[in-house]
Amino acid sequence: MADYMKLSNYEKYRRIGLNIAHQRKLKKLTQVQLAERIGISRTHMSNIEAPNMYTPISLEVIFNLSLIHISEPTRRS
Repeated sequence: MADYMKLSNYEKYRRIGLNIAHQRKLKKLTQVQLAERIGISRTHMSNIEAPNMYTPISLEVIFNLSLIHISEPTRRS
């Protein structure tokens, strides 16, 4: 069984949130900017990214995030 399958749901959501935060920062976006682009509140975005919070993420949010990841190149300084 893959290591990812052995993780608790809490740990899976935590890793997803940390990955979202990492990708957002690579694209030089604020939480407010990303939240507006995917149609959620800044508070919900913050909760998703917070490693100490268990915040389930809808498929709609995941799909919207993936569209931003695919369609927008990473910004260079």
